[in-house]
Order: sequence, then structure tokens, then C-alpha cells
Amino acid sequence: MSYGQGGPQSQWDPWKPNSQQPWSSGSDGASPDWAALADASEKRSKRRRLLFIGGGALATIGIGAAVAMAVVSANGDDEANRPASSLPATADLPSASGTPSFAPTSAPPPLDPKEFISSKAKDTAPNGPDLLFPGTQLTIGSTVYKKAAKADSTNCATGVQGTLPKVLAANDCTRLMRITYVEDGIAVTVGVAVFDTEAQALKAKEQADKSSFVKALAGNGVKAFCNGAVCRSTTNSHGRYAYFTITGFTDGKDVTTKDTEVFTVGDDLAEFTFGQIQRRGEAQASAAANS
Repeated sequence: MSYGQGGPQSQWDPWKPNSQQPWSSGSDGASPDWAALADASEKRSKRRRLLFIGGGALATIGIGAAVAMAVVSANGDDEANRPASSLPATADLPSASGTPSFAPTSAPPPLDPKEFISSKAKDTAPNGPDLLFPGTQLTIGSTVYKKAAKADSTNCATGVQGTLPKVLAANDCTRLMRITYVEDGIAVTVGVAVFDTEAQALKAKEQADKSSFVKALAGNGVKAFCNGAVCRSTTNSHGRYAYFTITGFTDGKDVTTKDTEVFTVGDDLAEFTFGQIQRRGEAQASAAANS
């Protein structure tokens, strides 16, 4: 008589809970086939590892696809769907390595004041003794020169002497202005001869010699000077103007090489005359540039 449930005995499966090993009952004395059981267990373990590996690969692919979709989606539908032809060509892109270019510009050259005092055509500003030598006195450094007599004539020969009348006439002098300044017993007369061109003024300066003098101009508080006495004279030109000085003592004594103060007075007035003629050109050049 046997005890227990009927039906076939359950097979032992090491991976199933509550399964039982197939112990034999009875007197047949058979023992379990341990080698077969171990082989079956090994096959099941390999099959499980393959399933795990395959599942992991599928999971990795799935995650990668999700990331790629997320990247495309983040770029926006317009950017992702834009055709390549709509992107700017390489030539259209700005270059950071190029040198900027600018349209060439050039400022007009400044007007030359010398041009406005070198010809009658351009030297059109009003002129006269009081315009060329303004005011009642002239201060140069610490020395004050008082203005005395003045004269203005279109007959150049009347205001000069010696060989100078012939020189001025030969070069078509059109005007002679004279002005006298005095300082501490020394008087100087400046004579400015006007020509139509610079070439005429230069020729007059070159042709003047040691016997070419401007006449000393007395009056307005200054007695006659350099009338028979030895005086110091100079000759120069600038533009269409030739200018001359004669300097001496108001008491009529002769000038010698030791009388340095006479040389200083003559040089001061000659330099001032040059500056006044130059300023005349500068004023006209400035007016022409601003017109």
C-alpha cells in the first residue's frame, strides 16, 4: 500500500520554487542522474544570460533613438526642414580677416597766400598807407614807434631819388606809398612800390643799386631828415611789392657803422613791412577759402 497523492510525480526544476527533487521510492534502488541535471541547469543559465544581453542592447538602442529625436526636436521644425539651398553661400558670409576699405577722399590743398600778393588779378583787396600801416604807433618788442607823415601817389618818380626813379619807371610801377615813423631822435621812411606782377617787383629790386633811394618824408611833427646827410637805406621785395627804407637822425648828423640803433630801427620797419604784405595775402587766401 502506498501513501500520498496519485498521478505522475512532479519534475524537479531548480529555478521553480517549491519544486521537489525526484527521490525514488520503492525498492528499485535507482539514484538521480546528477550529470544530466547539471547540464540542463547550465543550458538554462546560458539562455537567461542571452536574454539579459539582448534586452540591454534593445534598451540602449531605444535610449539612443530617444536622444536623437530630442535633439532634432530641440532644433525646431523650421530649422530641421529648411532645405540646404536656403542657407547663405560661403561668399555671402562676412569675413573677419579682411581689411576694411573706404572710398578715397582728399581735402583741397590750402590756398597759398603768396599767390594773392603776386599778381594784380588776385590782389584785389583795398590798399593804402593807413591799411598797410594801421594805427598811430607801432610797437616792436619794447620799442614804440610813433607814426608821422604819410603819402600816396600813382606817380612813383615823385617819391624817390637817385637812380630809383628810372628803375621804377622801367618796370611799370603803378603806385608808391610812403610812411614815416620816429623814435628817440631817429626817423625812418618806408616806401612801398606796387607793380602788376611779382616778376616786375623782383626786377626792380635787382636793378636798384647803392644810389637808389626813397625820399625821406618829413611832416606831422618830424623835421626834414636825410636831406644831404648820410643815411642808411635798404631794398627788398615780396610778391608784387618792392619796398625801401631810409633811416637817419632827426638832427641831421651823419649815420656811421657804429650807430647800431639806426640799423635796428631800419631793420624793424623793413621786417614789419614784409609781415604786413604777407598778412595781406593770408587774409585774401582765407577769404577765398571760406567763400
